[in-house]
Amino acid sequence: MSSARTVRLNIITPDETVFSGEASFIVARSVGGELGILPKHAPMVAALSIWPLRVDTADGGSHYFAVFGGFMDVQPDEVTIVTPNCEVPASIDVDRAQRAKERAEKRLKERAEDIDIDRARLALARALMRLDVAKYK
Repeated sequence: MSSARTVRLNIITPDETVFSGEASFIVARSVGGELGILPKHAPMVAALSIWPLRVDTADGGSHYFAVFGGFMDVQPDEVTIVTPNCEVPASIDVDRAQRAKERAEKRLKERAEDIDIDRARLALARALMRLDVAKYK
């Protein structure tokens, strides 16, 4: 149960609950911009962007997650994030993310007719996010 200083946070993917615990502050990127969520926040629902999620805990620590879109349901005492995929820093393969970044950049630079530009942009966004979140291992 959350206290007046924390809010219950659940991060859920189709395969697992990635995180379930208390948070003192949550920073997420919605499709409309960056959001900061404190305990007792007004109810809202927001579509999430491919962007790192920061979760601060009552003990002063911070945890980072790679969130691949989805949505966030905010209630005064509980926040639920449902996302197609979520990765913690320790699970990110930095070499693989670097290769994916380079491939996406090459595709975007070449702009060949058979290349799906939107798909390449999304691949680049995912790779850059993974590289950013991996720094917090």
